[in-house]
Amino acid sequence: MRTRRALVTGCCGFIGSHVTRQLVDAGWQVEGVDDLSNGDIAALTGLEFRTVTEHLLHLYDQNNQGPAVIESPGKLLVITSDFAAGPILSRVAAGKYDVIFHLAANPRVEYSVKFPALTTHTNVQKTVELMSAGIDNISRFVFASSSACYGEVEQLPTGEDSSCSPSSPYGLQKLIVEKFGKMYSDLYNMDFVALRFFNVYGPGQLGDSPYSTAVAAWCTRIKKDDPLRSDGDGEQTRDMVYVKDVASAMLAAANHPEDLGYKMYNVATGDSLSNNQILNNLRERFPDLTVTHAPERPGDVKHTLGNIHKISDELGWNPKTGFWDGLSETLEWWELL
Repeated sequence: MRTRRALVTGCCGFIGSHVTRQLVDAGWQVEGVDDLSNGDIAALTGLEFRTVTEHLLHLYDQNNQGPAVIESPGKLLVITSDFAAGPILSRVAAGKYDVIFHLAANPRVEYSVKFPALTTHTNVQKTVELMSAGIDNISRFVFASSSACYGEVEQLPTGEDSSCSPSSPYGLQKLIVEKFGKMYSDLYNMDFVALRFFNVYGPGQLGDSPYSTAVAAWCTRIKKDDPLRSDGDGEQTRDMVYVKDVASAMLAAANHPEDLGYKMYNVATGDSLSNNQILNNLRERFPDLTVTHAPERPGDVKHTLGNIHKISDELGWNPKTGFWDGLSETLEWWELL
């Protein structure tokens, strides 16, 4: 059987690097693309890979031709480039990939509130360009969507049939791409799977940016002996899903043997915790830490809790890591335990 070929956009990012590792471990031939604006090559430490810029791709291809190279299982090439650059789109249009795993984005809710036009250009326009190059040239497009599509919800846990009213540009952008995915499935017979990630945490997520998620930001501050910041009253709750489980959900979507057409799934745990619960646990582990309080962040929803029956029933995916175990593994990665 021919080795399956993948393109991972955002391959050096937090989630993308975990997806890349799992694909390589599973024997896929993988090409990753990352402009390194949010990602870091160091996220792939331990993997064997070649790095090439988009401007030198033609030379790489000239020197790496033939069936033995093309079919090499576990092979990884990292292209430092914008995912919508001409050379990348040309590779997609040439049929070099079976599945595209699209994770590259201008991330985080607060950033999109501050820069709605900039983030829309990347998260919508460029994504549609990538999808368009894939028409008739890929077997499946697996899209990293977000629970931010839902906005403030009335029903918890939230199922995929819940209404969507995004409260941030980021959520709206993800929802728009999902709608393009449905249209591309109908018009062009593209297999398009949108995975609505809830709150992803785990090893490899850095927290030195104002747009980092709470667990990563708190780990960074503990490492530096700085106060931890708590937004609002701390009673906001989140469905926290471990990054390795998120990556395995993407592979489950790619590996499903039947045509999927258009599908959308929650990727969550079906359980939630408040920020205060997590902070209290960290206080027990690190008695000397202090907490400062800040206003609620604009665009943030109060509660998230995902219903995962659909992805469990249709793709056979279920999370394997509970939050407290995942938190311990994350703290170990930070060398805090």
